[in-house]
Formats: sequence, structure tokens, C-alpha cells
Amino acid sequence: MTGKQGKLSFFNLPKVPKFTFKNLAICILMACWVGICIFASQLIVYYIMVNFVTSAEMLEMPLFSAIYSAVMYILSLLLIVLVPYIFRKWQTSREEIGLSGAPTWTDIGLAPAGLIVYFLLAAIIMMLVQVIFPWIDMEQAQDVGFDNLTNNIDLLIGFVSLVIIAPIAEELIFRGWLYGKLRTRINLPLAIFIVSLLFGLLHGQWNVGINVFIMSIILCLQRELTGTIYSGILLHMLKNGIAFYLLYIAIG
Repeated sequence: MTGKQGKLSFFNLPKVPKFTFKNLAICILMACWVGICIFASQLIVYYIMVNFVTSAEMLEMPLFSAIYSAVMYILSLLLIVLVPYIFRKWQTSREEIGLSGAPTWTDIGLAPAGLIVYFLLAAIIMMLVQVIFPWIDMEQAQDVGFDNLTNNIDLLIGFVSLVIIAPIAEELIFRGWLYGKLRTRINLPLAIFIVSLLFGLLHGQWNVGINVFIMSIILCLQRELTGTIYSGILLHMLKNGIAFYLLYIAIG
């Protein structure tokens, strides 16, 4: 969104309209729209899967979990992007969603650098939160939807779903569509806060929500630096890849 593809432009931020409560209200409405679409997609796909494709028990198997996740993300994106476009509201360009041009060496280099910053910042903030709010269970396991990866095929299915599909879809939705829309109406800190707050809330756990809130801040800044979401997708993949290894490979 900001700057030219492949060039860092953090100190040449885009001009946004003067702050008004109307713009803020529209931005909150956009965030609510994203949340509603994701929640509705989960319900719709779950209903279709358990009534016309498989059973609720079989939905816990890796293959069906992956299908459910992929279809849910696709439906979410269709609802979020296409419905407003059809009704001629909030129409979206490739630049606005952060997909202008192609990935560059800058995007690739920023991904591991941003990952390191995210890990350090998350470690510090999570420790502070634990001290200030000791009732939050920082060790609570995250439910990622894959509990039965018992063979190599299952591991491959889980890897594709969690390390490839999920990061691409989530970056398109949050740091792509939503952040792109917000940055045309409100300033940088407020846009980052709204996107990151929603991203954290939708993960449904205190410890995970705080962690991904911090990650979202870094991802938004990377989009601000490069003008695209390519670096954010790579960072998100690296983070999920490390988590996948620790959850399913290292303890195997």
C-alpha cells in the first residue's frame, strides 16, 4: 500500500484524511464485517461438512480438517472481498490488498528479520503480562485442529494446511484487505491496533491472542515498509513452520 514495490518507505507514509469519527466508525464496521464473515464461514462450512460430506467425528481426521480449513478460508475471502464489491462498497484493487508486483529480495530478507523482532518482543511482553495478570494461563495449548497426525501423509496434510494455506489466507484477510482499507481512512497506529486486536480476538485464547497481537504489529509494519503482504506471508509461514516442527516433529 505504501511506497513502491521493493523499496522501504516507512518514513514516507501515505497521507490519510483528517481524523473523523465517521471514518473511525467505518473502520470499525469493516473490522466487524471481517469478523462476521469468518465466523459465518466457519458455521456454514461446518454445517455442510457434517451433514453432506462426513460426520463430526471424521471431521477431526487430518484430511477432513484440512478440507474444512481450506474451504472456510476461501469462503471467508469471497464474502469479505466480493460481497462489498458486488454492492459497489469498499471495492478493492491489487495494490490496496497488498499484492502489487511480485515478491522481492527485500521481502525475503525482512521475513526472518521480522521474525526475530517478533520473538524477542513477544517474549518480553508475555513475561510482563504474566506478572501483571497471573491468572492468564500462558501455557495453555492452542487448538490448531490437527490432533491425530500419526503418519507421514497426515503430517504433510497438516503442514500444507497450517504452514502454507493458513498464513496466505490470514495475511490476505487481515494485513491485506482489512489493513489496506483502514489505512486509507485512519492513521498508522490506529489501523495497526484495530487489525491486531481483531486478529488476536479471533484466536479465542488469552495467551495465543496476546502473542498473535504482537505478531500482527510486526506484520503490519512490514506491509507499511514494503507496500505489500509478501514479506508478512513469509514471516507467518516461518512462524507457523517452527510451531509445526515443535508440536509434531520434535516431540514425535
